[in-house]
Parts: sequence; C-alpha cells; structure tokens
Amino acid sequence: MKMPPSRKTRAAVLTAALLALAAPTAATAATAGHPAPGHSYGEDQLRRDLAAVRKAGGGDVNVLARVDGPHGAPLMARIGTRTVGSSAPIPWNAHFRVASTTKTFVATVVLQLAAEQRLSLDDTVEHWLPGAVAGNGNDGSRITVRDLLRQTSGLYDYIDDPEIQDRLINHFDENRYDTTPAADLVAVAMKHPPAFVPRPGGATRWAYSNTNYLLAGMIAEKAGGAPWDELVERRVIAGLGLRDTSVPGLDPHLPDPHVNVYLTGADGKRLDVTEHSFQHTADSGVVSTTADLNTFFRALADGRLLPAAQWREMRRTVERTDDPEDVAEMPEGTYGLGLRKVLLSCGGFYYTHEGDGAGVNTRPAVSADGGRAVTISLTTTTAPPDLAALNRATGTLVDHALCAAAPAQGSPAS
Repeated sequence: MKMPPSRKTRAAVLTAALLALAAPTAATAATAGHPAPGHSYGEDQLRRDLAAVRKAGGGDVNVLARVDGPHGAPLMARIGTRTVGSSAPIPWNAHFRVASTTKTFVATVVLQLAAEQRLSLDDTVEHWLPGAVAGNGNDGSRITVRDLLRQTSGLYDYIDDPEIQDRLINHFDENRYDTTPAADLVAVAMKHPPAFVPRPGGATRWAYSNTNYLLAGMIAEKAGGAPWDELVERRVIAGLGLRDTSVPGLDPHLPDPHVNVYLTGADGKRLDVTEHSFQHTADSGVVSTTADLNTFFRALADGRLLPAAQWREMRRTVERTDDPEDVAEMPEGTYGLGLRKVLLSCGGFYYTHEGDGAGVNTRPAVSADGGRAVTISLTTTTAPPDLAALNRATGTLVDHALCAAAPAQGSPAS
C-alpha cells in the first residue's frame, strides 16, 4: 500500500498513534558485485547515500539497496541486521512485502488484458461490477478502468475508514491475520462520499485511493478468468522467471530469507509485525526482492511486458491535484497507470511506484530506456519513518545511481 503515515496505509494508519522507542541496533554496511568498466555508480557513493537513507528513516531502520545496469554484476549495499539484537546482517536476497508497488504489477496485467481486447480502459466499473460502486454520491457508471489505474476516480480510500483505523491502531495484534475480501473493503469505501466524481470533458482530478486497485483487481479477475494473484503470477512473475517474487495471499509468513519487521506500540513495547496477512489484496499483496523488482521494472521499461500501445498508455501521466498529503511527501512527478514519472537532475526521467506498508518501505526506479534500475528496501525496528524525509533521501540515491557518469568499481560482499 502507499499512504502517508497519518492515513494511507494499514501500517501507516496503525503507526500514526504509535510512540517511538529508542532502540539501538547493530549495523553493518557493505557493497557487493564487480561492475564492468564504465559502471556509473560506485561503492563509496552508494554507501554514503544509503547511510543518508538510514538517517532519514530515523537511524534505527534496516536498509538494503541494489543497482543493476546493462553490463557487469550488480552494485549492492546494506545497513542493519536480520533481527533486533542479532549480529547477522541483512541477507542480500531478503524477501519483503512491496506494498503499493503491487499496483504496477496489477496495472501491467490489466493493460495486457486490454491489449488482448478482453477489456477496454474506457469500460466503466459499472459494466464489469454492477452495483459495486454506488450510494453516497458514488457512481460506477462514470468511472472507467483508466480512472482506477491512474487514481482519477475520486473514490474514498477504504484505509481512511474510522473502524479500519481503530482495528489497526488499537487492535493490530488481534487482527493481524485479516482475511477481509476485497469486495467487503470496497463496500466500506462506499459508506463514504467520493472526493469527486469524474466528469466527461471536465478537468482531470487526481487523488490517491487504494480502493481503485481493489476494483482493478476484481475487474481483472472477471476479464482474465482467474483470481488477480494468479494472473500476476502467471503473466508477470512466471513470464519473467522471478523466482523470489510471489503473491502469498492469506499466508501470513514471509519466505526465507527475510528481515524481521518491528513497530513500537503506545504501551512502549516493541511488536514484531513480520507475520500478518493485512496486505493480501490487489493494492498491496506482492512479496519480492531488490533483484526481482529491478528485473520487473527493466522488463516493463524495455518493452518485454507490454505492447507499444499499452506501454504508451501506462506512461501517459496526469498532474496530482487533490491529494495534499501525497504532494507534500512526494512533491515531484506525475502519475500514469500504476506508475509515477519523475525528472532526473541530469535530464530525462525515470519511472517508479513506491510501496509503504506495515514497517516496510519500498523504492524501486528504472531509467526511461530500461537500461538501469535501482531498488531500495527499508524495514523498521521501532517507529515508522517520516515519509517526506525518506522520499528526499531515497530520491537522491536514485538520482545519483541513474545520473552519475564516473566509472567505479565495486568490491566483494562482506
């Protein structure tokens, strides 16, 4: 899921009321790989940038980064430990919940179905899901599949519902094995009026809502003839050979190896939130690694996943207009179909979609031509990071990794 700490993620909703607890952890930093001559990003700079990410995250978070280019071995860096109190470093191939980066996987599947003429981006929600979006000013006949994918539907974000917030803030442990179906979460959103309703011929308005991708997943299931997670696994994960990427659904366990994730409750006690099933729906349900996310985004950018027409549709972005929290935390970039477009300081731009979940923050990025990609994974040990500060630091690392021109050599992993 992607949400500011005050409202837009189950984890963020949970942690909005949590107290920070100072808890020093042992930290290690290292780089790995032997980049080919001409590699544009080096060991020392990556380590400095990753240290800045850790500082922005509060100083007691675990961070892992990987840069892949067209030649040579990857460049990687890590700071932190596998569990609190352990001296074992973060595994290079640690699995983590990608949260809202899932949206790019789902958008890719929907666009593949559009390419096969099994649905149209101009189809309405009402056409595919009669009666699902109705009441309290909600009108599924005026919202298209395109609106869902690019966050221009105006629908209420179900994460903001007070009852859901109460379960997550005050009763996380009792509800960690959540099994609520997507349709029920959409029904929760329908209890609330929309921020706006799209108007044909009117100005395009934008507001981030996880409800959009619940509906997109439900439509993909009808058009594709299989559950959304099976479609993602068959069409994307298996198609690219992403052996460390999965959609666990209601299985609360992370594959090994992984880093344990912790948050601190109002009672001052650290809570291990590694195991849970909150993120089981199409807005947040994918688990992956830095290597696999780089492979996925490079395949998307270089045309291996979508025909040219659908890839153009995905990159057709709109300005963000009606979500001040999103703009405050991510002041740069426009939004396409499950994809953000962000300018580089050296000219050009890159594509990304962040993910913020229960104690996890994922920041993937790929150059416009797919030649280079970088993914940063952060896991918490106490309080969640300030997203505005974290986004500045991760944005700097991404910019350096995709822009730097000086050749550099990596060193073996420690």
